[in-house]
Formats: sequence, structure tokens, C-alpha cells
Amino acid sequence: MNLTWDLSPLYKNIDSDEFKNDKKNYKKKINELNIWTEKNFLTTENAQEKIENYITQKNELTKYNKLALYLNLLSSTDTSNEKILKEIDETEEIELEITAHEINFIQYLKKIQDIEEIIKTSKILPDYSFYIKKLKKYSKHTLSPTEENIISNMKKNGSMLFKKQWEQLSSNLLVDIEKNGKLQQLPLSVIRNLAYDSDPNIRKRAYKSELNSYEKIDTSAAFSLNGIKGEVITISKIRGYSSPLEMTLKSSGIDKKILNTMFFSIKEHIPFIQKYFLKKAEILGHKNGLPFYDLFAPIDKNDIKFTYNEAKDFIIKNFTAFSEKLGNFARNAFDKNWIDVLPKKGKVGGAFCEGIHSIRESRILTNFTGTLNDAITLAHELGHAYHDYCLYDEKELNSDYPMPIAETASTFCETIILNSALKTANQHEKKIIIENDLSGIAQTTIDIYSRFLFEDELFKRRKQSFVSVNELKEIMLKAQKEAYGKGLDENYLHPYMWICKPHYYDADFNYYNFPYAFGLLFSKGLYSKYLKNGDNFIELYDKMLSITGKNNISSCAKLCGIDLYDPTFWNSALKIIKDEINDFLNL
Repeated sequence: MNLTWDLSPLYKNIDSDEFKNDKKNYKKKINELNIWTEKNFLTTENAQEKIENYITQKNELTKYNKLALYLNLLSSTDTSNEKILKEIDETEEIELEITAHEINFIQYLKKIQDIEEIIKTSKILPDYSFYIKKLKKYSKHTLSPTEENIISNMKKNGSMLFKKQWEQLSSNLLVDIEKNGKLQQLPLSVIRNLAYDSDPNIRKRAYKSELNSYEKIDTSAAFSLNGIKGEVITISKIRGYSSPLEMTLKSSGIDKKILNTMFFSIKEHIPFIQKYFLKKAEILGHKNGLPFYDLFAPIDKNDIKFTYNEAKDFIIKNFTAFSEKLGNFARNAFDKNWIDVLPKKGKVGGAFCEGIHSIRESRILTNFTGTLNDAITLAHELGHAYHDYCLYDEKELNSDYPMPIAETASTFCETIILNSALKTANQHEKKIIIENDLSGIAQTTIDIYSRFLFEDELFKRRKQSFVSVNELKEIMLKAQKEAYGKGLDENYLHPYMWICKPHYYDADFNYYNFPYAFGLLFSKGLYSKYLKNGDNFIELYDKMLSITGKNNISSCAKLCGIDLYDPTFWNSALKIIKDEINDFLNL
């Protein structure tokens, strides 16, 4: 079986004629659209015709998005390849020119008073109503085309460069560790996966080696982080937002009331979730709470293990038990080699899914080592791919969904395979499966809350001055203590979590932590509705996913009978988790 992904449906290679021609045509089409908008958006005469024309040209342009996606996929498994990096730089330079026509269009929408009437009387525009109205609403936060162009170019030499520096530092960091009686140097992704090892000595040694290794890069990473967050603060201010959080919430499609309602419910349940940590600590022989290096430890040496083929069969079987459509989709993803499976030097850590609308496919990166958690991660990423699949009948302009809803289908797929697996598991296996699920849930609620607290405090301090390595460590430790409480042993926390989490280093995705909590709880609420309504819910679920690019999150939730402003919904989702913790305590 091929354990590396097949990128040939995109391009044969970066030297191919198709790649070179697309790159050339992409630049040409962007330039043509820039010139067209400059000439045609001077007056509001024939506004409907002009907007229709722009939407048509913009849709045509989206087919070239696969250029950047292809290069980023190549780079994610070979981060030091200078030829790929050079192509990325050149493609980013081309894409910077997109800003011109996008800003011209947004500024044009700002001039139009009767946008509702224009949309309603058009044959084309009603399908893009959400997209157009969203941009018009955003127009009050846009600057002049010249200023926006300056920002785009500055980002290329600012946050985008800092992000690349962090990627180089973290993906190529070799960690010194004693293993099998020998001193070895292993990639960071391999070391972090040792947190799931059945040997407690290896877990502890890996934890200490990981923390020590960060000292090699912590100053450089801190400069990257300060540069990125400083830029975000500046941009959010000149756009007229009160804070980066307000800017993020506006782009996420939720408001502060929804966020606060969710976090309030999580905080109310922290004491109960702590019982899970304390019970796991007791099982593993710890007296002062759970040390960070045992957060992901298997509670039984006879942990459930998977070969990649077994994980594949496990996922396909349980997805199919939910719906034939989902099962067939997963089978196709495996058969067509959409997945890059194993960790290696130069490959980025963690896991992600990239939807490629132009070829109606996705690509998934994992760092699979054979644990139950690896199988669940694979299901999670396939959930992202399925969400994209549900949107492929839409034009690409109508397929872009906000961060919080992005983690819904992925987490829903985790729930599917875990609940299906529990039905046939024996008592011993049930204990392992439930604990593994609770480990992920705790990360998505408690640890995510700590990451939110960290980032919020980081923005506040960065607004005043440069935040040093020691300050970053101090903020992280404080956030972990507040979120985990007595659940974690305060002598064994993780002061360097700000280095190993990629979301902190993307200037376009600030606060990419709360969407995971949202996705978890929203998906739990959806799954409870599935249990009540059975197969009748599946069609509604697919429909909900298919409209996420053309509706706000509240409307998507209402389609499924959910009110995101009601604390009762969040508490009901957390009750499912509470019941699962009780099951674990009783087991």
C-alpha cells in the first residue's frame, strides 16, 4: 500500500508544462481582473451587470487556487526543499496582486445603497447573496486599494516570513533522547508521538527531551510570534476593530455572546472534568494530579493498536454503519491515495486536511504511529474532507466556511467511530476507548481553554511591548493552571506549548483554539439529535454541511433545531461528556 499521497491529479511536478502554464495564466487573469475593476467600478451605473460580470470572472479565477495548494502540500512533507520554497515565494508574489481587485469590489459595494434590490432582480446574484452581503458588511473595515496593497506586501515580508521561519525551526528540530540505551536524535514529531507510548519511562523521558530541545529555538520562535502578533494588532487597529478578538469573531461568523455562553458552560463543568484527570492519575499511580507527560498515556499496557490497514478498515466499517455515503467516501479517499501517513524528517507535525475544490478531492496529512488516537485523528481529518465533499456542487466562492463550523464534521466523525466501536467492545476495550475519547475531549475543552487564555493574554501584553521567552512561558503556565486546576500536577506542566502549536503562527487565523471547543460541543449536540431521529437526521446533517458556505453559523444551527445563544444547548452537549466521565469512573 502506498503511504504517501498522490498529488498527480493536481500536477505531475513543478517543472511540468501544465504547472508553468497555469502559473503564467494565473498572473495574467489576475492582472486582467484588476484592470477591469479599476475601469468599471468608477461609477454605480449598471451596477447589477458589473457585479454579475465580476462574480463570473472571480469564479473563473478560483480554478487556479490549486497552484498554491499544490505547493503547500509539497512543502509540508519536505519543508527544506529550496526549489519548492522558491516556487511558493513566486506564487505568493502573484497572489498578492489579488488584493487589488478584491478591494476594488469591496469599495464598490460600499457605494451601492440598494444591494438587496440588485441581488433580488438578478438571475445570477441570488446564489451569491451571502457572499456579497458579507463583503459589503466587511467594507467598513477595508482601507483604500493603495493601503490594502501595502498591507499585503508588508505581510509577505512580515507575518508570512515569520511563519515560514517557525515552520523551518520546528519541522527540522532534532531532539536528543536516550532510547534503547543509546543517545539518538529524532524529529520533534516523533518525540511528541512518544506521549502515547505504553512505557511510562519513555513518556517522561520524551517530555523532558522535548522541553530541553525547545531551548535551541525558543528565542527565534519568540521573535516569530511577537512579529506575527504585533502585525495582527496593528492591522486590526487600522481596520477599526477594538481588538484582534473582535476581528476574529467577525470573520468567524459568531459574536462574543455565543463565545461567552460556550466558555461559561465549559468553566462550570471544569470541576467535573477534573475528576477524569484525577482518576487517570490514580490509575497511572500519580498522587498530585496528572503530569503533562501522561495526558495521552494509555491506561493499559495492552492498549488498542492498529496497523494502517486495520485503521482503514475500522474507519470504513464504522462510517458505513452511519451512512453508505460517508463509508463510500472514506473508501475512495483511501483507494485514491489522498493521505500522507508516516512521520519523517522535514515533514510538519500534527495532522491536517486540505480541500481542493477544482479537482473535487482533498489531501490529508497525518503522522500515524499505530495508536487508537492515530486512528481517531485519521477519522477526524476524513471528516474535514467529507465536509468539503458536501460543498463540491457549490461554486468555490460559496464553499468557504468559517473556523468554528470547520471543526464540526471532523469531530462528528470521531464520535461516529467511537460510538460504533463501543457497541462491539468488551469491558476491557470499552475502558480503553472511553478513556481515549475523554482524553481528546479534555484537550478540546480544557486545553483549548488554556490556549485561548494564553493567546488573549499574549495579545494584551504584545500591545504594550515585546513578550520575552520567559514571559511567554509564564503566561502559558498560568493559563494551564487556570484551565486544568487540580487535574494537572503543577510540577509537570508544559511551558513551551506556544512553540509546538502551529495556529499561533498564522496571522490569518488568530484564536484558532475556540473553534475546536465549538466544533466538539456542536457536534455532540448534533449527534444526540441523530440518536433521537435516526436515519432521518442524516439527510438533514448533510444538508447543513452543504450550506455552511452560504449561511451564518446561527442559521446552520437553526436548520438542525439548535439555538447557539441558549446555555441549555451547551449544557446539554456537556452533559453527554459528563455522562461519559461517569461511565469511565464506574468502569
